[in-house]
Amino acid sequence: MIVEFNEQGKFRPSLYKVLLFIHIAESIKSGKLNVKHSYRYKAIQDYLISDEEWANNREALLKQADIADFLHIDQVLSNYKAKLSDLYDSINRRYQKGLNPYLSVDAEGKISIKTPAQPEKETKYISDLLSQQGLVPILQVLKDVNNSTQMTSCFDHHINKNVRKRPTDETIFAGIIGLGCNIGIPKMGQVSTGVNPNTLNNTVKWCFSLNNLKKANDSIVHLIHNLALSEVFIDDPNNLHSSSDGRKVNVKVDSLIASWSFKYFGKDKGVSVYTFIDERQALFHSLVMSAAEREAAYVYDGLLNNEVQKSDIHSTDTHGYRESIFAASPFMKISYAPRIKGISHQKIYTLSSKKAYQNKDYKILPSGQINKTLIKENWDDILRFMTTIKLGETTASQLFKRLSSYAKHHPLYQALKEFGRIIKSIFILKYYDDVTLRQRIEKQLNRVELSNKFSNAVFFANSGEFMQGGTDEQALATACKVIIQNVVVLWNYLYISQLLTNCIHEKEQKEMVTMISQGSMITWCHVNLHGEYNFKRHAANANTFDMDRILSFSLQR
Repeated sequence: MIVEFNEQGKFRPSLYKVLLFIHIAESIKSGKLNVKHSYRYKAIQDYLISDEEWANNREALLKQADIADFLHIDQVLSNYKAKLSDLYDSINRRYQKGLNPYLSVDAEGKISIKTPAQPEKETKYISDLLSQQGLVPILQVLKDVNNSTQMTSCFDHHINKNVRKRPTDETIFAGIIGLGCNIGIPKMGQVSTGVNPNTLNNTVKWCFSLNNLKKANDSIVHLIHNLALSEVFIDDPNNLHSSSDGRKVNVKVDSLIASWSFKYFGKDKGVSVYTFIDERQALFHSLVMSAAEREAAYVYDGLLNNEVQKSDIHSTDTHGYRESIFAASPFMKISYAPRIKGISHQKIYTLSSKKAYQNKDYKILPSGQINKTLIKENWDDILRFMTTIKLGETTASQLFKRLSSYAKHHPLYQALKEFGRIIKSIFILKYYDDVTLRQRIEKQLNRVELSNKFSNAVFFANSGEFMQGGTDEQALATACKVIIQNVVVLWNYLYISQLLTNCIHEKEQKEMVTMISQGSMITWCHVNLHGEYNFKRHAANANTFDMDRILSFSLQR
C-alpha cells in the first residue's frame, strides 16, 4: 500500500517523483515516450529512411539495396505458399516411406528428431604436425604473417595521414600483444626489450583505430581465403557457412556497458564478446555488447561487415534465434540456420488452409496459419525497414533492439514476426528432413565454440578480465585479440601448406590432405603466447636482498 502522507500529515512529493521516473523510464524503453535528441530512444520512424526520400525514390532505393524482387507482396506470398506446400508434402511422403529414420511422430503428433554424431576424426593430426619443431614464439608468428600480408601497413595515423616516420613493425606487434593478450600497454612497455614505452603508447593512441584494426584483420582473412588448403574445410563450395557466438567476459573496472549476471560473473559484472567465424576458420568480425542483451539483434551487424567474402548460410545457438531475424534473412540473401533446441515445441505455419493438410492424412501438420493481411498492410514499412539496414543508414542491431523494445502490439514488429514465421517454418521443415544440414550446423557451431576457447588462451593476463571500462577501449582490445587468433590460424595454414608442397609423392599428399580436412586449424598448443624467461641476465643471478641487514632489523614499538 502506498502512503501518500508522512507522519506529520504532509504530502510526500518524493514518492511521486520516484514513481514518475519509473514510469518515464518504462515508457522510453517501450517506445510510448520518445527522446528527440537521443540516438537509442528515438521513435522508430526517425531511424528509417525519411518519409520524403522513401516516397520519391522508393523503387530506386529498393534496387540499390538489391531487394527489388520483394516489391510485390502478393507474388512474394504466392511463392512462399507454394514452397511451404511442397515441403510439407515432401517431408510427409519421405516419413511415410521410411526414408527419414531420424524423425519420429508419436500418437499425439509430437515430433522428435535425432542427429547422429559424425564419425570420430583424427583431430590431433594437425596439432602433431605443427608441434614437430617445438614451441614458436608469438612474436615470430606475427613477423611471419606480416611478411605475407603486410598487415602493419594498415596502421596509419588516424588524424595525420602524412606522418613521415611510421612506427616500427615491432612497436605495432607490441601494441597488438599488449591489448590482445590483456597485458596492458604500460606494462607491455616495461617488460619489452627493443620498444620505447612512450613510442608504444603514442602508437596505440594514434594508430590503433577500429578501422585500422579491421583493415589489418581483413588482410589476414583475405589470404586465408586465397589459400588452396582452406578449401578442404568447405562442405559445399557454392554455400559458404558461417556462425557466431558470444563469450562472457568479466569487467574489473566500472563500465556503463557491463551488467550483472550471477550465472556468468557471480557477484561481479561483465560483457559479452560476440564473434563471427566462417568454414575456413577465419574470424571476420567481433563486437562487444552488454551481457544482458540478446545476441540475435547483432547477427546482421557482423554479416554485413564481412567485406572479404559474403556468407551464404549463417548459424547461431538458441540465444541468437528470433522470428524477426528469420524475417530479415531473405532480404540479406542469407539462409539463417540456427541450432534449435526443444524442436518438439517449435510451431510451424502454413499460408494455406490447415484442413487441406489434414485431408491428405499427413503426420506432420502445421501448428497455425499465417496472418497474410497483417503482412500486406505493413509490407511497405517492412521494405523501408530492410532497405535502411541494407544501405547502412542505421545498424541492424539498433533497429531490431529499438523495435523489440516497443510494446508487443507495434504493427511493424507484429508484421515482421509474422513474415518471419514463414521463413522459420521453411527452415524447420528442412531441419526435420535433412540430417546433413543438422550435422553441418553442429559442425560450424563447434568451430565458433572452439574459437571461444582459443580466445581464453589468448586473452590470458589479468585473469582474463577487461581492464578497460569504455566500450571503444574494450572493442580495441577485442579486435587485437581477434588479430592474434587469425594470425595463428594463418600461420598454421602456411606451415602445413609448405609441408604439402614438400611432398614428393602425390599419394602421400592426398593422404595428408584427407587427414587435415578432418581436423581444425584452430590449434595453438605449439605457440608460446606467454613470452620467454631469460636466465642469462645478471638480474636473474644477482643477490637482490641483503639478508644480514634484513634479519638484524627490528621494529620499534
